[in-house]
Amino acid sequence: MKTDAALQLDIIAELKWEPSVNAAHVGVEVKDGIVTLAGHVDTYAEKWDAERAAQRVSGVKAIAVEMDVKLSGSNMRTDADIARSAANVLAWTTSVPADSVKVKVEGGWLTLSGTVEWEYQRHAAADGVRYLMGVTGISDQILLEPKVSSDAVRSDIEAALKRRAQKDSRQISVSVDGHEVTLGGSVHSWAEKDLATHSAWGTPGVRKVVDHMTVAL
Repeated sequence: MKTDAALQLDIIAELKWEPSVNAAHVGVEVKDGIVTLAGHVDTYAEKWDAERAAQRVSGVKAIAVEMDVKLSGSNMRTDADIARSAANVLAWTTSVPADSVKVKVEGGWLTLSGTVEWEYQRHAAADGVRYLMGVTGISDQILLEPKVSSDAVRSDIEAALKRRAQKDSRQISVSVDGHEVTLGGSVHSWAEKDLATHSAWGTPGVRKVVDHMTVAL
């Protein structure tokens, strides 16, 4: 296990290695594997990249971020300018559904809200606006609320069984109540039963799977 001193040296070295971070702006303290990053950086992007650099270092248990974003004159923008830029970026990001994400900016701090169906869409929205000039921070309040349909669940189960060369799923019944899926009917083996349950869990929007299937040996 690394000592705190060794961990501090590794983090400083990683910050120097990261070209998007001015390591001279970031102070590093370590106690019991807990890392504190302090100092002043020129952009939120630099702050974000410094956090990611520290997280890459082996031995880090947790990170406390006490860095401030101090925008220089050339990086200063009005909240209205930032909001317009963010809205444009989201509109041009193909992985983010149109009009699914809302933007609010206050004092350079950008808040994203709304709903999307997939986690990658939520990440794409935040990644798209993170490097905009003038942003001092981001709050990601986007919710994941995909729609669940019995046809989608059944299709996923059928595809999974087909990939594994299992027998067809016509004897499996699928019912959906909100975000809860109930599987009934019979299957030909425990492996097929587990695969059907796993496939149901893999369908976007499913939060609970109730297994009422029986195994017909």
